[in-house]
Amino acid sequence: MSVAEPPRAARTKRRTRIQQENEEKILDSALEAFSQHGFKGATLDAIAEGAGMSKPNLLYYFRRKEDIHAALMESLLEDWLEPLEALSAEGDALREIRDYLRRKLDMARERPRESRLFASEVMSGAPRIEDYLHGRLKTLVAEKVEVIRTWIADGKIRRVDPYHLIFAIWSTTQHYADFDVQIRIVMGVEGDGHIDDAARFLEDLFLKGLAPGRPGGEEDPQADFT
Repeated sequence: MSVAEPPRAARTKRRTRIQQENEEKILDSALEAFSQHGFKGATLDAIAEGAGMSKPNLLYYFRRKEDIHAALMESLLEDWLEPLEALSAEGDALREIRDYLRRKLDMARERPRESRLFASEVMSGAPRIEDYLHGRLKTLVAEKVEVIRTWIADGKIRRVDPYHLIFAIWSTTQHYADFDVQIRIVMGVEGDGHIDDAARFLEDLFLKGLAPGRPGGEEDPQADFT
């Protein structure tokens, strides 16, 4: 991931409250612009307008659009890992998976713009976060794959491909952020109560599917993914 040049105000010894507030306004406006239009479609003019300031004033804080985007992604990516990091090998397997689902859906509910920003970056080929995907994310996923494999070996969940289990949770939960407009139109809903319904549905779907053993005591015919 490219490293952002720190905001000019941050390079001074003391930042005033106004400087800090202006940086936050810029980043919030940029999050809206990038999540809606992607990196290429977002402009400094639009970001400045959304922040309620002139473009020259914005450039006092960030020299380039790339610096604003990098600052957003740096904050986002650490937050993005928290739900998966919390998946604990010490806990009950099905409860840990259920709690992971809930944490991901909470992010879809509370931080949909961040989810769309991440999706937009990945769909464009991840040019600005490729190092992160190869490094921090890949390492963490590999660690949690081993946790899942241990649960499988101990008979706590049925045999599944751990990578695809993680991908399935990502795709089903993040759908409620990335495709929010489509969901609301198709379901004819307002508010976010449908996410609670989604949580119950996904918990039932995943937990029943992962519960060890099969009806009638039959041997699970899945390939050995461990």
